Amino acid sequence: MRTLFSPLFRPAPNFFHDGPENPAIAFSAILSDTLRSFLRRPAKAQETRPMIPGRCKKPCSLMKKGALMTYDLIIENGILLTVDADSHIYEDGLICVAGGEIMFAGPREKAPEGKDARQVLDAGGGIIMPGLVNSHTHVPMSIFRGLADDLPLETWLNEHIFPAEAAHINPQTVRIGTLLSCAEMLLSGTTCFCDGYFYEDAVAQAASETGLRAVLAHGIIDFPAPGVPDPSQNVQASVSYAKEWKGKTPLITPSIFCHSAYTCSAETIQNAKKEAAALGVLLQIHAAESKFEHTQSMERHGLSPVQYLDGLGVLDQNTLLVHGVWVDDKDMEILSQKKAAVSVTTHSEMKLASGVAPIPAYLRAGVRVGLGTDGPASNNNHDMFGETGLTAKIHKALDLDPTELDAATAIALASRMSADAIGLGAVTGSLEKGKRADIIVIDLNAPNMTPMYHPDSAVVYAASADNVKHVFVDGRQLVEDGRLTGMDIGQIMHEVRGLAKIIGG
Repeated sequence: MRTLFSPLFRPAPNFFHDGPENPAIAFSAILSDTLRSFLRRPAKAQETRPMIPGRCKKPCSLMKKGALMTYDLIIENGILLTVDADSHIYEDGLICVAGGEIMFAGPREKAPEGKDARQVLDAGGGIIMPGLVNSHTHVPMSIFRGLADDLPLETWLNEHIFPAEAAHINPQTVRIGTLLSCAEMLLSGTTCFCDGYFYEDAVAQAASETGLRAVLAHGIIDFPAPGVPDPSQNVQASVSYAKEWKGKTPLITPSIFCHSAYTCSAETIQNAKKEAAALGVLLQIHAAESKFEHTQSMERHGLSPVQYLDGLGVLDQNTLLVHGVWVDDKDMEILSQKKAAVSVTTHSEMKLASGVAPIPAYLRAGVRVGLGTDGPASNNNHDMFGETGLTAKIHKALDLDPTELDAATAIALASRMSADAIGLGAVTGSLEKGKRADIIVIDLNAPNMTPMYHPDSAVVYAASADNVKHVFVDGRQLVEDGRLTGMDIGQIMHEVRGLAKIIGG
């Protein structure tokens, strides 16, 4: 029987290079026997042009005229949602990728005159859009999914989650929980996530093997924690992790994460921010999540959680506050002036009865906002499509205004704006020339997507994770026809189920 250390991966195939592997890719790309057999099949003849749907072993020529440009990947025959600042949508869109970078994203009629690719993917008339960006989660906590529900936040944390973590969290359980979460995210169209937890080195190792893009931080808390029994070493443990992973692989960006102002002292938070600034990385912290937290902050400091953190001097463009539910106009003015970002996790905040973060007010105040799922112990899933739709709808209901938080804005919150919130706005989140090729294709050949009049509305109000057909991260296909190309999901779930028997007693 395989153990938690067992290899659970078949390295995802890489069709972009006929020779040596691309050194920018985090792990080797070796074709499985099944895929090799598939690639030997003769290509079907095309009536209009020499295009081969799906993968091509040899370069696929789409030459029109003029000089020939060779790409690694072309995705065509789909509706292109760029999710750029102007929300451009192209009915007949096309994307060209080389070296994991988007070289062209736009209408076919404006595509390069002559082009050739090692892989051409026919989107089948589906929606081509940026992969979703989950701006806050705790991926190892998938092993606690459903362990404790229908409880107030403080009870949930202190009586269930913290004790379970103390008893069961170690590098092996963190690894298997991360693998399960990464599989779930990939299958549901998420290509990048931001995380903070314990034993984050194990998270980074596992995430890099799956091929996902991530911003990852080792958690800091002022009492004995998994992996750091001496609280005086909490900041240093996080810094050591960040130094080890900074520049190690282009897909993993280290960060520093303080749990909250109610579990970390002022000195700890300030030291964490000082170290984050020295390393040039993001500081993450839970803040203004619940009424209890807000009341406690007012009683202890005479300040709201946001104002307290501002007084500590830790708010700037490299600070991500998570939740941001209990805020007022003064708080939003501070966040806007300091350019700090907020990650909102609507499902989790509703489930824990924390409230609803005022996203429309944040946007009007000029606050940077992104969407996340929170950990699967409190949500209880990583479905960013569900998160996006719920977020758009809840604000219409609360404000009694059906025009509030329209579809285009909701999509941006789940992709481009989330990427900006976690410090990767120049890297991912939209389909634009120069950004990395983090791309998903939505299948419209499904009852819930039929008919389709407006692509952005269809994505927000109709689509689900089940409609995700293809997923690329950094130009590399990790999901093909709804199936993972490089992970043994059956074995992962088998190991998690075995672990759950121990956790559940």
